[in-house]
Amino acid sequence: MRHLIDFGDLTRAEWEALYQRCSAIMDHPADFMDACRGRVMASLFYEPSTRTNFSFQAAMLRVGGTVFGFADPRSTSTAKGETLKDTIKMVSGYADVVVMRNPKEGAAKAASLYSNVPVINAGDGGHMHPTQTTADLTTITRLRGSVDGLSVGLCGDLKNGRTVHSLIKALAKFEGVKFYLIAPRELAVPEYIRAFMKERGLWFVEVTGLETVIPQLDVLYMTRIQRERFVDPLEYERNKGIYVLTRRKLERARQNLLVMHPLPRVDEIAIDVDDDPRAVYFEQARYGMFARMALLTDLANQERMDPGAVEIGKGPVCSNPNCITQTEHYLPPLVKQNGGVDCCAFCDAQLR
Repeated sequence: MRHLIDFGDLTRAEWEALYQRCSAIMDHPADFMDACRGRVMASLFYEPSTRTNFSFQAAMLRVGGTVFGFADPRSTSTAKGETLKDTIKMVSGYADVVVMRNPKEGAAKAASLYSNVPVINAGDGGHMHPTQTTADLTTITRLRGSVDGLSVGLCGDLKNGRTVHSLIKALAKFEGVKFYLIAPRELAVPEYIRAFMKERGLWFVEVTGLETVIPQLDVLYMTRIQRERFVDPLEYERNKGIYVLTRRKLERARQNLLVMHPLPRVDEIAIDVDDDPRAVYFEQARYGMFARMALLTDLANQERMDPGAVEIGKGPVCSNPNCITQTEHYLPPLVKQNGGVDCCAFCDAQLR
């Protein structure tokens, strides 16, 4: 693994090796205090974050490394019009690993084309969030012992939920997982995720109600309706508060259910759920730090590499208005196949 852009690029064997290192760190943290001694992480957050930003910083410090970066692009040369390419070329000259969150879909993929050091995708718009997935899988494996054969409910904004997209790609690597996709029709999973699931023969059902399926679930993964992803504020108002998990609804659930959430929450999980032993979302956030420690001990210690020449593009091929190619016109016109359909290799949107 050179970069972590999309969890789907990892094999199951690579994930299991990463989890074994993560488990060792959790059990014997003192053994890893100097694993990244002398290494430097660049933290580039173009979008607000609490857990992911602090988790990565804490992770790097706990394995002996150091951190620099920004949490507000207005304080950087981006505000003067600097391209993503130039920012990454410059920052990768200072750091040993780059962690980046960006509101543009495909931004991490674009950064990886120009970086001399590994790039970790800490969230790119509504597209992917692979290190949240490492937190999710660590939580499930640590608390349930295995991921195979579980029934997983994914509830909320599945259209814009990058954590959901990454988790589906990850769970596809395991055997016998059943997916219950719980969302209003206008916030259902995007077509490229649906095509991905069909292509791999995954068992899934799309429903609009939570209470009818909660008795079947081993894992309930709640997500918030994301105000910042809506172009139309009226659409957000129609959908906010549509799913609220309460203690009463949990009465119908299994006693060993795991209630998870990538956080932050708004109103989709009532406060009285926090004291239920099945609510593990705060543990999940802590497990994410250990998963990122394991990831950094690998990627931050890799040798620097010249990424080589990259074709210069002549404008966006992709029509997705939030794709990174819409603003960074020099990017090459990369195409990939999803379910037999040509898609943008940056944001996965179908090409028309």
